[in-house]
Amino acid sequence: MIGTGPGRVAKLDAGVGVGLDARVPPEARGVPRDGVRLLVGRRSTGEVSHHTFTDLPRLLRPGDVLVVNTSATLPAAVPVPGPEGMVVHFSTELSAGVWLVELREHGGKAQHRSGSPGDRYPLPGGAAVTLREPYSQGRLWVADVDAEMPGFLYRYGRPIRYDYVDGSWPLSDYQTVFATEPGSAEMPSAARPFTDRLVTRLVAAGVLLVPVLLHTGVASPEAHERPYPERFVVPATTARVVNRARADGGRVIAVGTTAVRALETAAAEDGTVRAAAGWTDLVITERRGVRVVDGLLTGLHEPRASHLLMLAAIAGPALLEGCYAEAVSAGYLWHEFGDTNLLLP
Repeated sequence: MIGTGPGRVAKLDAGVGVGLDARVPPEARGVPRDGVRLLVGRRSTGEVSHHTFTDLPRLLRPGDVLVVNTSATLPAAVPVPGPEGMVVHFSTELSAGVWLVELREHGGKAQHRSGSPGDRYPLPGGAAVTLREPYSQGRLWVADVDAEMPGFLYRYGRPIRYDYVDGSWPLSDYQTVFATEPGSAEMPSAARPFTDRLVTRLVAAGVLLVPVLLHTGVASPEAHERPYPERFVVPATTARVVNRARADGGRVIAVGTTAVRALETAAAEDGTVRAAAGWTDLVITERRGVRVVDGLLTGLHEPRASHLLMLAAIAGPALLEGCYAEAVSAGYLWHEFGDTNLLLP
């Protein structure tokens, strides 16, 4: 499977590293949001084809259900005052005043590997973050935060940005058309190419769109890192629509890995979805499989990303390898401002 074989990882690493990072939003490249490229893979035939995102309404069928995440992105990166360029990334609020956080150096470009329980870091406006205990080795910490959230983030924070992105971009560039409830540390980026006009075309084509909510934390390149809990909601109406579509032969297509985790957390072993809310740390692998999701619309993920385990569970390793080989060959762009991949049954 992609991400487990040294040769395959090396091939993808080389491809991603040579001009395939989406360094700015597509609009800054002269491409509209819904004008990014869309690579389509069909598991039934193994066929891989090239499209633009505006082709989506004709690639789906009447009666298909698109499940979208309505979480909005927070400005979750806050600088630590001082000359070192340290930044705190606020990942997930575990309880009032207690967060999972990541410490970054050089303006957010590198992980801060040191730190000990009890270390206190001042923040703007007289706030502070104090480390309690490590959550994952060398990366995430459970920390006490002395600040009124989320107002503090809107006043002092900025969107989380990694070193493959050139320049600073406003929070609006990190929101999707479906965003209604702030809570994600990073954008649920699979839905970024959707526009109001495209949603209208999908509805006119008989495609149903239903919401779930999952507030995603900071991204990780580690395929086997300890999962962290994320808050989710699957509304009763969404459960009913999904169950009816499956009973009528329709396909359930998740928009993004976040929507997959929410749906699969709320699904029984027979694939029946129930209304649910709470916390999930579900990791979907080929062995676990999926119970309700038939297809996935997603971005392109780095070889070590844990998301690839989920993609292989949905698409199968052969199709996934074919899609990524074609994406590298055709110069598709990676990351949150990049191109997209539709995996169909």
